[in-house]
Amino acid sequence: MSSRELILGRVRRALADVRPDDTPYEQAVPRGYLREHGDRIVEETVELLAENLADYRALVHRTDTDGLAGTIAGLLAAHGSSSVLVPPGLPQEWLAGTDAARVADRVESTPHELDQVDSVVTACALAIAETGTIVLDGSPDQGRRRITLVPDHHICVVRVPDQVVSSVPQALERLDPTRPLTWISGPSATSDIELDRVEGVHGPRTLEVVLVTGGGD
Repeated sequence: MSSRELILGRVRRALADVRPDDTPYEQAVPRGYLREHGDRIVEETVELLAENLADYRALVHRTDTDGLAGTIAGLLAAHGSSSVLVPPGLPQEWLAGTDAARVADRVESTPHELDQVDSVVTACALAIAETGTIVLDGSPDQGRRRITLVPDHHICVVRVPDQVVSSVPQALERLDPTRPLTWISGPSATSDIELDRVEGVHGPRTLEVVLVTGGGD
């Protein structure tokens, strides 16, 4: 008997006494969860997002649509980036202010090649205020998951307020579960048993989030 057959046999025995008219699983547990904590106006939700992003050690910047290219160029220059990884659907005007060499998001790129890139700039699917979380879904302006996990510096643009939600339940209502979702709460970090924090272990050491208002791309 294989391990699979053994496990399935145990499941069948455990379910043997369940009546056909028993309460369905999805109805068995009350799920009257709060959809958000507190009653906030849009501006307060955005402020909460900024606070929680910073609490997770992300660097938060604010600008409007007209100033976005200049802000991104300034961040790349401050980081000393001579190359920047660009998802295929990223608006070209976002990088109009930088002279950094553009590196395309290619299927053929190896992890070693991606590790040589100084920075990556992406958009996002949305941002969650209560948890300080950025969610990527692999859309053309975000690229494949690996391009935000290998380079050491990630600049992520969040359109405010359209892409900001208060809570995880609200986020789940807007996200497509069939897409490759990446949930990011601050730069990559881990701690050993002595609670010594190390950043950049399994993702970018530096996460910069640009909150951009103005409604344009």
